[in-house]
Amino acid sequence: MKSLSPDRISMGTLATGALITCLVFASMWMIFFVAPTEATMGDVQRIVYIHVAVAWCGLAGCLAMGCCGAMFLVRRRLEWDFWSQASGEIGWICSTLTLITGSAWAHEAWGTWWTWEPRLTLSLVLWIIYAGLFLVRSSIEDPYRRARIVGVLAVVGMSDVPLVLMATRWFRGVHPITPEMEPRMRLVLWASVISFTALFAYLAVLRRRQLEVSERTAQLEIAAWSASASSQS
Repeated sequence: MKSLSPDRISMGTLATGALITCLVFASMWMIFFVAPTEATMGDVQRIVYIHVAVAWCGLAGCLAMGCCGAMFLVRRRLEWDFWSQASGEIGWICSTLTLITGSAWAHEAWGTWWTWEPRLTLSLVLWIIYAGLFLVRSSIEDPYRRARIVGVLAVVGMSDVPLVLMATRWFRGVHPITPEMEPRMRLVLWASVISFTALFAYLAVLRRRQLEVSERTAQLEIAAWSASASSQS
């Protein structure tokens, strides 16, 4: 199998990034110019299109982080930990945006920036899971030990995802279950979810590559330092 040259990989990455950027801007344009204005909340309702998209990516990031962590526990290959870390970092950003956009929407819908409603509370728990795993990563130097511990915690952390998804059905709260939408609203929502999911995947791939290069660089530095120490002794 022929390996791609760095130039081709770079051009392909740039082309993919440009395409995904166009998709995101197109979905943003649709939010403001295609989706009709909601009768009750007015233009504030447009926050929902972004809120749902980033919330989905936040949940997907946790699932990807846990699954990749499980794959490391089975295969013991660091590349799976790179995927886990990359998915977790982008997922944490999406989870943060979920809380911010959700609070903005809640202020207009419920008259308060925050309420300990089941889905909101479990979404905050998801954010804390992400943050906790980052703290664990930063406290362990050995890459294999770090990947093993984080992998176990990430698998456990996935249990919050079904709770977030089913919170409005299992527990009583003020968060809507599945609001009724006009066809154009639903179209814009799907466009937003698809474009943000593509952006999530693209950023995760780039971050995974960066983590792999960083690890290889660190290994080369250690090898060079060991060889230098051996030659001097």
